[in-house]
Amino acid sequence: MQIRVVAVGKIKEMFLQDGIAEFEKRLRPYVKLQVIEIADEKRPLSAPPALESAAIEKEGERILLALPENSFVIALDVKGQAWSSVELAGAFREWELAGNNQLAFVIGGDLGLSPAVLSRSNLRLSLSKMTFTHPMARLLLLEQVYRAFRILRGEPYHK
Repeated sequence: MQIRVVAVGKIKEMFLQDGIAEFEKRLRPYVKLQVIEIADEKRPLSAPPALESAAIEKEGERILLALPENSFVIALDVKGQAWSSVELAGAFREWELAGNNQLAFVIGGDLGLSPAVLSRSNLRLSLSKMTFTHPMARLLLLEQVYRAFRILRGEPYHK
């Protein structure tokens, strides 16, 4: 299975970089993983709504260009479905059985995802009802993907 993570913005915090690198390493025996960082659109902190809307659209265009045409796209979205780790593992099994061997997870920037990206997605998934920074979401996503593959293989992983 090939998994692509398309994420807006760079990871600046060293502790998050280390954690992400650790889960990228742990995932190597299970999947072919590719992480693509999309540049975030620069704007003032207190940008007017029109400027924020334009920024989200530009980020969305860059995200869409990074998505392979034949991939099954999962958008991380606060309004998405909330699954347990076991349910995520089951979804990986179902996707693989259905021939969806190219998955793309999308993590937007601080403004979220454009309507075009949400329309392109096959599934909207929420990591939690809580709010996380987008760099933290990347770490949490990779940990959950790793956990799902451990579950699928019947390998121990703390609960």
